Amino acid sequence: MNKVVLHVELHDGKIKKKAMKVVSNLSGVESVSMDMKDQKLTLIGDIDPVVAVEKLRKLCDTRIVSVGPAKEENEGKNNEVEAAENQNQNNLADSVNIYEAYHIHNQYQMRQHHYCCTSVEENPNDACVIC
Repeated sequence: MNKVVLHVELHDGKIKKKAMKVVSNLSGVESVSMDMKDQKLTLIGDIDPVVAVEKLRKLCDTRIVSVGPAKEENEGKNNEVEAAENQNQNNLADSVNIYEAYHIHNQYQMRQHHYCCTSVEENPNDACVIC
């Protein structure tokens, strides 16, 4: 069970409604809460934060604030289970950092169009036209 906190820039109620609909349709989401004052969206459940961010970025600017375990009342967990959960959280945090680094790199990369043309010097047969 993960708790994902996202910073979303929602400007009106219409976009908020669309964002809530998109997030609630994600698989594994158990709870959704939104704080419009701080513009934070909190998701609880077995969800992939990268997928949630990808879906929300189609509507508004979204950033990951934190990813962590949701607080549970079960105190009697085994050490092996806790170690496995910590390893899973570390892997998830690494995945989020890699995704953010990749997205920032592609965001600032200039998109250049490459045109291909041949000249008469390269291929003299292309210059001959029979009318």
